[in-house]
This record gives sequence, C-alpha cells and structure tokens, in this order.
Amino acid sequence: MKTSIKILSLLLISFITFSSCSKDDDPADNDLFLGKYEGSVSFNGPDDDDVSESNGSVTVTKVGNNYTFNFSDGIPTLGDITMEKGDNSTLVFNDGELGTIRITASSLNIAYARDNRVWTAECSR
Repeated sequence: MKTSIKILSLLLISFITFSSCSKDDDPADNDLFLGKYEGSVSFNGPDDDDVSESNGSVTVTKVGNNYTFNFSDGIPTLGDITMEKGDNSTLVFNDGELGTIRITASSLNIAYARDNRVWTAECSR
C-alpha cells in the first residue's frame, strides 16, 4: 500500500511539473521569439536613405539578453536591444532611444527611434 501511494504521489508531481508551463511566454526569458517575421518594414534616416517595403522581413536573433533585429531591403540592423520582462511586450527607453517593440510567437511590431533614425515593422509568421 505504501509503495502504491509513493508511486501515485510521484506520478502526480511529475504530471504537475510537466503541465505547468506558462501560456504567457515572455521574450526576456524565451527563445520562442527567434526567427523570421514577414510583413511591412520601413526605415527613415537623416541621410535620405528612407526605405519602405510592404513585403519585407525581419530576422530576430538573440545573444545573452540582447536581441538583434536584421531587416531586409537594405535597412540597417537594429541591435543590442535588451528585452525587459513584461506582459508579452517590451517598452524600450534608454539614453537617446525611444520606442516600443512588441513580440509574440506569431507577430512582431516595432516603432523605434535611435540617433535620428526610425525603424518600423508590422510583421507576422
């Protein structure tokens, strides 16, 4: 009887452990958000190198806690973005930088300004 109770307890603990994954994943602690997103991308810079593409893409990579957003169509890379924990979105406010980045497993929205340059993206996968 004691053996049966121990086995059932162990099975119950295993079941709870494996089934308690969060549905609200956060980019700060999950690699689920890495990969290629496709959609509308644009860039405005101080040197008239503006780009707007409705069929562009953004590839998201991560090194440590820093994310890099590699845009298509000759748009400069947006790198060294530290994602903060939040409700599946990130607000980014650093010295000289202003904007928002919202990233989920299926969508990516960027409105970000740095050094008089502005990146935007509305993409999905």
